[in-house]
Amino acid sequence: MAPLPIALIQTRTPASPAASFAHVEPLIREAAAGGAKLILTPEATNFLIRDKDRRDAVLTTHDQDETVARLRDLARELGVWLLIGSAIVRSGHQGDDRAANRSLLIDDRGGIAAAYDKLHVFDVDLPTGERWRESATIRPGEEAVVADTPWGRLGLTICYDIRFPQLYRALAKAGAVMIAVPAAFTVPTGEAHWETLLRARAIETGCWILAPAQAGAHEDGRRTWGRSTVVAPWGEVAAKLDHDLPGVLFATLDFDAVDRARAAIPQLAHDREFAGPR
Repeated sequence: MAPLPIALIQTRTPASPAASFAHVEPLIREAAAGGAKLILTPEATNFLIRDKDRRDAVLTTHDQDETVARLRDLARELGVWLLIGSAIVRSGHQGDDRAANRSLLIDDRGGIAAAYDKLHVFDVDLPTGERWRESATIRPGEEAVVADTPWGRLGLTICYDIRFPQLYRALAKAGAVMIAVPAAFTVPTGEAHWETLLRARAIETGCWILAPAQAGAHEDGRRTWGRSTVVAPWGEVAAKLDHDLPGVLFATLDFDAVDRARAAIPQLAHDREFAGPR
């Protein structure tokens, strides 16, 4: 298969859908002008709002979300595949008013090719004093997703999912040759773990790991790590934005590298059943 030119979009997403689209649109246009055929944006591309009341005032379904609709039109206009890393949208589950953190893969005609709701929600108390309870506002998903693209299968994950290697192994064993990790990592966890986790997941799966990130100081008071990164199947960093500013990261994916990594260490074929521990 011919190499695939891609681009990761690094954003500092605002707190309103209209402002969020205005922020990300020129970056996507820059990516398409640079030749990218697959473009990926970070987690929470449609808005970043910590306050639940303010968030609920703009929350809607992904079919009605302003940013999602305009991004679908943009993908069709530019003739590119676009992964909306995630949009915060209504989950659609009766009796549960929490939102979904939903990744949407858009094809080059503007259609939704796949959707994935973040499986693992971020409930932590960091040593810095930061406290996050994503489960209070986000309903976790229930199903892993691998999507077909013209270049091979793409596994979908979001941010905190990176800490659960069993998910990545399942995606690789389902045929993924690339796995997306759109994220909004905190600064302390990003500084300590971001690159290490991304490289580990690539090594374990023999997949390309594509990680577009939120970056910098946001309107809602949070700070995110940035450092959008592409990791090759053998575990080496193929491309990286070494800062927390908005920007575009270009890379070219050689899918022969997947075959070489998996032939050298065929770990995906070496699972064994085992008992315990007790």
